[in-house]
Amino acid sequence: MTATLKQSTGPAYTRIYGYGAARGENAVPNDDLVGPIDSSDEWIRQRTGIVTRVRADKGTDAIDLASAAAAEAVQRAGIDPAQVDAVIVATISNPKQTPSVSAIVADRIGANPAAAYDVNAACAGFAYAVAQADALIRTGAAHYAVVVGAEKLSDIVDPTDRSISFLLGDGAGAAVVGPSDTPGIGPTVWGSDGSKADAVTMNHTLTEFRDGESPWPTLRQEGPTVFRWAVWEMAKVARKALDAAGVEPEDLAAFVPHQANMRIIDEFAKQLKLPDTVVVARDIETTGNTSAASIPLATHRLLSEHPELSGGLALQIGFGAGLVFGAQVVVLP
Repeated sequence: MTATLKQSTGPAYTRIYGYGAARGENAVPNDDLVGPIDSSDEWIRQRTGIVTRVRADKGTDAIDLASAAAAEAVQRAGIDPAQVDAVIVATISNPKQTPSVSAIVADRIGANPAAAYDVNAACAGFAYAVAQADALIRTGAAHYAVVVGAEKLSDIVDPTDRSISFLLGDGAGAAVVGPSDTPGIGPTVWGSDGSKADAVTMNHTLTEFRDGESPWPTLRQEGPTVFRWAVWEMAKVARKALDAAGVEPEDLAAFVPHQANMRIIDEFAKQLKLPDTVVVARDIETTGNTSAASIPLATHRLLSEHPELSGGLALQIGFGAGLVFGAQVVVLP
C-alpha cells in the first residue's frame, strides 16, 4: 500500500502587524556632494527632490541596520521573537557574499532557528519579500515572518559619478507578516525585463576588482531610460495591482512608491489619478533613495506622522536594477 503524502496548509489570509526602521546616522546635504560631480544644490533639488540623504557611519553595515529595524518591527507587532519562523532580507549590499544577512538578523533578534534567506531584487526587493512571506504563511510553511529591506549603498557609490551617486542613502525598514482573519495583503503583480539590465547596474565585477583589472565596483544608471520606464510602465503595474486587489484609487489611504526620484513619484500620482485624500509618501526628500529599504522606511514615517492611516489601504510598488518590479495593496497596521 502506498502511503499518502501530507502537504502543509495554512491560514487563508495574512496581514502586516508592525513596521520598524533604522536610518543612517548622518544627514548629508546636497552641498556636501556637489563638488566632485560639478553640480549644485539647486540642480539636485530640481532633478530629484532630495534636500539631504542619510548615510551610515563607516562601522555600521547593512546587517546592523537590518537588525535594528527588525527588532523594532517585532516589538511593535507585539509578538515573541521565538514565534518568528522565517526572516527574509531584501538587499544588494551584504558586506559579504555569504553568510546571508537574514541568518545573522534572525540570531540577533532572538528568532533562532527561523528559516532565513536573502532576496536580491534591488529596489523591488521589499515587495518581493512581502509576496514570499504571504505565500509561506498561507501554505503553512511559517506562522510569522519578518521581512526586511536593508541597504548601505554608500559603500558602492562613486562620489564622482553624476548618474546616481547623489541619490543614494543608507537605511533599513522591516515588517512583521502573520496570519489574519481577513485579507490584509493583496495579490502581488511582479516581473522583470532583463533585456534592459544595463539601465541600472554595477560598472565592474568583483572578480575584475580582485584581479586588478578594475577599481571597486560601483552603481551606475541610465537616468532617462529609468525615468521613462518607471513613469510609464510602472503606472501600468500599479493599476494591475489595484485591479488584482479589487480596489479603486479612491479606496486608498496611502500610496508608497519606491523612493527613487520625487519627479517620478509626482508623475505616478498624476498617472494613477489619485484623489487628494490619498497620502503620498515622499520620504526621499530627507532620506534619499535607499533601494530595498525605501518602501518600509517611507511607510514607517507615514504611520508615525499620520497615525490615522492605521487600518487603511496602501498601494506599494518597487522597481529597480534588472528592471525588476513588484506591487501589492496592503492594509496598514
